[in-house]
Parts: sequence; C-alpha cells; structure tokens
Amino acid sequence: MSELTFEQMLEESLKTIHAGEVVEGTVIDVKPEELVLNIGYKSDGILTKNEYSNDASIDLTTAVKVGDRMEVKILKVNDGEGQVVLTYKRLAADRGNKRLEEAYNNKEILKAPVTQVLEGGLSVVVEEMRIFIPASLVSDTYEKDLSKYAGQEIEFVISEYNPKRRRYIGDRKQLIVARKAEQQKALFERIHEGDVVEGVVKNVTDFGAFVDLGGADGLLHISEMSWGRVEHPKKVFKVGQTLNVLIKEINGNKIALSLKFEDANPWKDAATKYAVGNIVTGRVARMTDFGAFVELETGVDALLHVSQISREHVEKPADVLKVGEEITAKIVDFNEADKKISLSIKALSAPESHAKQEDEDVAPVDIEAVAAATEAEE
Repeated sequence: MSELTFEQMLEESLKTIHAGEVVEGTVIDVKPEELVLNIGYKSDGILTKNEYSNDASIDLTTAVKVGDRMEVKILKVNDGEGQVVLTYKRLAADRGNKRLEEAYNNKEILKAPVTQVLEGGLSVVVEEMRIFIPASLVSDTYEKDLSKYAGQEIEFVISEYNPKRRRYIGDRKQLIVARKAEQQKALFERIHEGDVVEGVVKNVTDFGAFVDLGGADGLLHISEMSWGRVEHPKKVFKVGQTLNVLIKEINGNKIALSLKFEDANPWKDAATKYAVGNIVTGRVARMTDFGAFVELETGVDALLHVSQISREHVEKPADVLKVGEEITAKIVDFNEADKKISLSIKALSAPESHAKQEDEDVAPVDIEAVAAATEAEE
C-alpha cells in the first residue's frame, strides 16, 4: 500500500461542504468591504459587507473583530477563483422569518427600535427582517408627525405574515387599545364620586379641560374650575399640568370633575360675613345697563343696582363706575339658598329713616340669571 502524501492527508482531514449548508467559522481577517473566515475547508470563506447586513452604513471593522466565531451559510463552494462565498444576513433572515412566524402564530409581543420613519408609517427590524407598521396602526389616535418615533424602541404584534410576498405588517395600536381598556377597568373599579384623585391635563378647550386619570379622561368643565369666574380655560391650565381633582359625577364611562372643593366654598360663612346691614368692600367686576356686579371675594358676586349707586339719578353704571374700581356698600339683601346678594351705596349716605325705607324697596335680584343673560348678549 502506498503512503499518502502530506497534502493528501491534509485534504482528507478537511470537511466537505455544499451550497446551502450552515457552517461555523472563525474570522481571520477584517476588511472594510469583506470578512475572511476559516471554515475548516481547504479554502477560506469570503463574507462581503452586502452579505453581512442590509444596513449599508455598517462598519465591518468595528462590528467584527479577528477571532470572532459566527455561523454562516454557504452560497457558493467555488466562485470561479477557488473561494467559498458566504452569507450571514440570509441565514439571519431565515431564522428571522421563522421567528416572525412563531410570533405571528403565538400573538407574541415583539420589541424593536424604529429604524426608519416613512411617509406612511414606521419600519422596524427584527433579526434582519424588516417589518412595516402603517401610520394607522402606530397609535389609537391619528398622528400626523411620526418623527418622534425615530430610534425609539416600541412594542407591537405581527398582524400580517406573508413570506411569499415578503410582507410583514406590525400593529402597535391594538396593544395600546388593550392596555387602555385594562387601565380603564381598573380605574372605574377604584374611583368613586367624592374621591380626590391626581390627573394630568391632556387637552384644553373653550368649554373646559380633559384630564387623564390613568385609564380614562375626565372633563373639568369651565364652570367647575373655580368658585370664581374663569374667563378662559387656556388662561388657567396647560397641557401636561398635574392636578388634584374631585370626582363630581360618574355616569357610565363619563367622569365629571371639579376643583370646587367644599372646604374652600366662599359661601360657607357668607351668612355671617354678608348679613343684611353689613358694610362691605368689593371690586367692580363687570357692568350692565341695569347695574354693576361687584366681586366681594373669589366666588361671591353681589349686584349693585343702578338705582342704588347714588341718591342722584344715574342713567347707567358706566357713567359713574369703572371695572376694577373698589367700592364700599351696604348689604341690603342676602339670600343664601339662591346665592343672591344686593348692595346699595345710596343707603350709606341716606338718613336712617330714609335708608330703612330704601332697604325695604330694594327687591332681590337673581344674580346668576342676570349674569347668564349678560354673557349670552356678549
């Protein structure tokens, strides 16, 4: 029997390979455009940058180092120059495809950073597999500008899996909807009318503010923002502001809120402070042709009828008074149940006998009704 030459023994010790086979190799050289791997074959394997990743911006010299071991797939045993052509990204794609199939079948929640913000949605990559999330499935509300998601890690599920067309669609919206439903259920189980809870201002409109209570929004109507008069909600509240609010009413899934806490109710001690005959000081808040509304304190307005401004004839309040002006007057009528107070400056200067008669002549005025009518005219 003839002895084998060294070259023959070496060749026999090397494994045979074929296209499509997955092998493990060791990186023996790193170049900007390719990697050279020892795969235990008579020829080294060449892994180009294009076959390493779909990311054209990747730098092989920083991503891989000599000595790294990696699994690769054989593309060609001989490229015509005796070299073995390898691919890493296609092997990763095969595994990624299987990973997406499992996630789709199991309705698994995946997490990945947004690699691209496109005109119609977002693009994410899971194990070298590109997944598209349409704009309509990014959130449960319409978002015109998706740029804030660039580079952000998001959660989603695979809602469409079609490997033949290489169509993989992600859905983030259904996760948000499901979580909000859980939060809403927990919130309604926890809160009751009369509770004081913390919330964050989500939106401010002309008629009020919507406050996120952590599971559902509550409406803080302009009439419930203060015991006093609020000119416009946007002058008082800002989006993102944290508030402690009172649960005034729960009706189905609607929550009415209030900032009119009873311990701060200005009418609580009004019977003593504003008893008939008391002398008070207030600020002219607004005027009509028939009288002036005087703010005695936040949340307490009184009506100074035009006939009670002076012993002299006054055609209309604006002829002698100005908004913001401080005046002193006498309480001539107090109705706590209806929250009505009537004032008179004239009673301060009238003789006692006449003042008594004039006090009796002053009819109580429905301040809230008059105020509402005035606002409607404006």
